[in-house]
Amino acid sequence: MTPDLSSFLARLDQEIRARADWGKVADYIPELARIDPAQFGIAVCLADGSLHQAGDAQKRFSIQSISKVFSLACVLGRIGEQIWTRVGREPSGSRFDSILLLEQEKGRPRNPFINAGAIVTTDELLTGRSPRDALSEIIAFLSAAAGDSDIHIDKHVAASEAATGFRNIALANYLKSFGNLKHPVDHVLGTYFHQCAIEMTCVQLARVGRCIAGLPGAPQMMTPAKARRLNALMMSCGHYDASGDFAFHVGLPGKSGVGGGILLIAPGRASIAIWSPGLNGYGNSQMGSHAAERLAQHMEWSVFG
Repeated sequence: MTPDLSSFLARLDQEIRARADWGKVADYIPELARIDPAQFGIAVCLADGSLHQAGDAQKRFSIQSISKVFSLACVLGRIGEQIWTRVGREPSGSRFDSILLLEQEKGRPRNPFINAGAIVTTDELLTGRSPRDALSEIIAFLSAAAGDSDIHIDKHVAASEAATGFRNIALANYLKSFGNLKHPVDHVLGTYFHQCAIEMTCVQLARVGRCIAGLPGAPQMMTPAKARRLNALMMSCGHYDASGDFAFHVGLPGKSGVGGGILLIAPGRASIAIWSPGLNGYGNSQMGSHAAERLAQHMEWSVFG
């Protein structure tokens, strides 16, 4: 392993800020539109138990679609492989909020990380639970995995998404029309918007990722088989229609969110959380994606050898 990770992260932080190629924040969510894109944080948990961080690693941000990994983990823990009767496991090749793809495939979303698929996962999470209890289950999972109870939902972001999430409303109604939504649309969407509005720091998120990376000493939140499932889906579907490009350049499973976060997994080696709120044209963090590639190259981490 390449030595002196902390020094590398400090240099990477300086490099990112010197480039200043920040991208554009997710301005279609009013609360996120107000965020300064010129921010960057990174945290890395290693297999030896050490934590390395740089930049704005202690600043809270909206994890958005990264939350889909954890809602899926909760559902897999509850019903296992049955969820795949309702949602697929293939890359979408389309935007994360595509309505056309959902219509073409008769209401069965292509994978659980596009919005339609995540809405189905959230719907399943509501089985036998109220929206409040379903959200508490996700928060409890994150808190236990991170070893940190200071993880919360930003209600202002949730309200902002609910007020402007017309495409998600359309997707949920399409799902309902095809019989792939069990609960009332407003209950599912309310839960989904609040789930996406969970805020965390890079340090907290990297600690949560330890259980997916299978690091020694990580909380036992899932079986190794379920962790492999999550890693496979993150590799193939975690960056929407740029997932193949991300895999090509980085070579590690990852999940992005339009809040600018990326959860990156080096199985058996490290859990990495990166945040920079400016996005590229695919809705993934612009500087976060660059940082992921630089880190993977420097540490010689890749699932491809």
